[in-house]
Amino acid sequence: MTMPGVTPGTLREQIAGAKKIIVKLGTSSLVDSNGAVSQEKIDRIVDAIEARTDRGGDVIVVSSGAVAAGMTPLGLSTRPKDLALKQAAASVGQIHLAQTWGRSFERYNRTIGQVLLTQSDAGVRERARNAQRTIDKLRQLGAVPIVNENDTVATSEMRFGDNDRLSAIVATLTAADALILLSDVDGLYDRNPKDPGATFVSEVRSGKDLEGIVAGDGGVFGTGGMASKVSAARLATRGGVPVLLTSAQNIEDALGDASVGTVFHTRPESQLSAWKFWVLYAADAEGVLRLDAGAVEAVTRGGTSLLAVGITGVDGDFHAGDIVEILGPDGQAIGRGVVGYDAAELTGMLGKHTDELPEHQRRSVVHADYLSNYASRL
Repeated sequence: MTMPGVTPGTLREQIAGAKKIIVKLGTSSLVDSNGAVSQEKIDRIVDAIEARTDRGGDVIVVSSGAVAAGMTPLGLSTRPKDLALKQAAASVGQIHLAQTWGRSFERYNRTIGQVLLTQSDAGVRERARNAQRTIDKLRQLGAVPIVNENDTVATSEMRFGDNDRLSAIVATLTAADALILLSDVDGLYDRNPKDPGATFVSEVRSGKDLEGIVAGDGGVFGTGGMASKVSAARLATRGGVPVLLTSAQNIEDALGDASVGTVFHTRPESQLSAWKFWVLYAADAEGVLRLDAGAVEAVTRGGTSLLAVGITGVDGDFHAGDIVEILGPDGQAIGRGVVGYDAAELTGMLGKHTDELPEHQRRSVVHADYLSNYASRL
């Protein structure tokens, strides 16, 4: 069903014609009211995916639901908060979830491949490339990759943040043509859609279109919520991947003419290269550089290398060639980059002008070519 007031446009046509598509499904789209995995819901999703595949599309699924799927078999009535209990639920739920996906795709003689990732897999460049190669090979073999965070072993509350963020990283990692985020809400509203005065937002071109919008959390079985989905959509578009956000109930149209939900536009003028995207949003940072206000201004303008004179502090035992976080005077995140010196050497260079340093220390601390900043993300 087409949303009232929403008319297909150039971006919707682009998404409708996308060849490589990431479909991310929230927990609420996969389980019943008791939290058990719903074969009926997954069958409907698979039917829509196969219809799109028949039209020439190539679909990669990012599936939430492992923790929720493990709750009923373990007799849990509420989503666990304890990390060990979450991991136990995930270990049970991943099996149930994979079996349900497998049974559904078997109706089409289609094989699935489970790809379980952690933040550390995406955070190390070679491991990220290995994940990309595995997903690509599954596609080449005609199998459907089913990607999920490896909740059983992940630490730091076992999250990329959530599978919404994971889907955006996978979309960029695989150079997808479109990301379709599906949940239990038919698109973005300026407030809770249950509010009679809520206004539907049909497209988002920049951060200005999000001013004044209030988004909620993930509910009893999920973790993402609308705020997480908007953040993931913004993340994917910065990597050059357009996004369609809608309800799983609209999956046939979402994978058809893309006439439903909210679309998020890419911004070519602020699009990041694959490497800079990885540095900013996926890479593991080994340390921190703290800047003064002048250095922050220079770095956020873009095209400027970071020099020792603008650095006020160093945290961590990093080495030349490592990724470091770059923070402003008040601790605000400015960007990330590849540092040119070991932490021990850099400590003695802080605040010094280039002509005050010996010849071997006069190169930039972070070269402009290897520096990514968050300034243009709006």
